[in-house]
This record gives sequence, structure tokens and C-alpha cells, in this order.
Amino acid sequence: MTLTSSSLPTATAPRSDLDVYLPQQDTQLLIDTLRSRGVAGARVLDLCTGSGAIAIAAARAGAAEVTAVDASADAVAYARRAAAEAGVRIEVAHGDLRRHRGRYDVVTCNPPYVPTPPESEAALHPAGPSHAWDAGLDGRAVLDPLCAHVPDLLVPGGMFVLVHSEFADEDASLHALRAGGLTAEVVAERVIPFGPVLSARAGWMEQCGMLERNRRIERLVAIVAVAPGESGPAGGSV
Repeated sequence: MTLTSSSLPTATAPRSDLDVYLPQQDTQLLIDTLRSRGVAGARVLDLCTGSGAIAIAAARAGAAEVTAVDASADAVAYARRAAAEAGVRIEVAHGDLRRHRGRYDVVTCNPPYVPTPPESEAALHPAGPSHAWDAGLDGRAVLDPLCAHVPDLLVPGGMFVLVHSEFADEDASLHALRAGGLTAEVVAERVIPFGPVLSARAGWMEQCGMLERNRRIERLVAIVAVAPGESGPAGGSV
């Protein structure tokens, strides 16, 4: 992906040697979707926070309370520093999204979603924070438990905003969220060139039938899912 963190006005990028996924176009798509829905006065949870860019954007948009969670200690340290430099108050926690508890008006997530070949294929694993993108052979190693758990994190009328690539099967996400009692739809999309990870894996994806030969663009989707019941401060229909 070509977008750099410096071109994202909603994120800060403190200099660091920490192994962290910096904001890219999927981050921006989620932030744009969040802004269009509004979070003023809301209690927000950002899962797989990474750099903290989405949590910071929510705080700047008027969220009453923001909690950010990541399984990477480096990401937690980075997000805390980024929030401090941005001058916003965010609680950043180190933990597994599947074990997180609480009820929120808005939950957001830009999870790992890139289809991942065996580790023995070293050429298909570019350097970087692989934990931020590697997601099993079908790209759903995080998405499946996430979609199953998120209904338990929403207040009645609460909203979940999710972004991922078409290669992780948006229909599977929609089906899982609807099976959990949420109303879910794709509300925005963006077509972008392959970044370094997908470029490295393009040949493997072609061989597996995931990708048309010589195609080097992907479609990102933003999904909004709403829990049944009375809407909260940032709730609303899809």
C-alpha cells in the first residue's frame, strides 16, 4: 500500500523502533466511515488498534470514552505514545480481543486479514509486523472469532465498523454478523494497488485460485453492523 502515516491527518506517527503496522488506506477507509456515522458522546472500543490511529480519530471526533486493545505489546506502547502526542485521552490495553469484555456504543476494528501461506515459504513473508496482517490460509483467522464475539460487546443499538479486503470474504463477515443478530451491510469500498505483502504473495494467490492472473489491485470494504434495540449516542440504522 502506498499511503503513508504522514498523509493521515487523524493519526500521529511518533518515531520508534517498535514493530507496528502504520496507518494505510484501510485505516483511512474505516476512519472516513466512522466520521460519516458520528461518534460524539459515544463509548468507543477499537480492537486491533495497531498505531492507535482509529482510536485517536474517535477521540478527536468527540467520543466520550475510547478504549484501544491490541495483542502486540509494541502496538500498545506505540498507541499510548501516539495518543499522548495527539493530546487525546485513550485507555490502551494489552489483550486478546476474544477475551475482552464490556459494552460499547461503537466498536471498530481493522484486523489482520491477508491470506497467509506456510511460514516455510520465506519469500512470501516480507519483513515487518506480520502479526498485523497474517490471518491464515483464508484470511479469516481473526475475522471469524471477531465477528462471533462483537455482538456481545455492543449495547442495544450499538454499531460495529469493520474494514477488510475482498480476499478475506466479505460475505462470510456479513453472514457471521447477521447470525449474531446484527444488521450488517457493506457501506463503503475503495480499490487500491497491491502493497508489498500482497505483491509478494500474488503468485501464490494465483496458484490457489484466489486471484485472477496478472491482477494487482484489491477492493477494500467497510462494513457497518448495528445491534437491535434503542440506539445509543452514536447508534443508528445501516
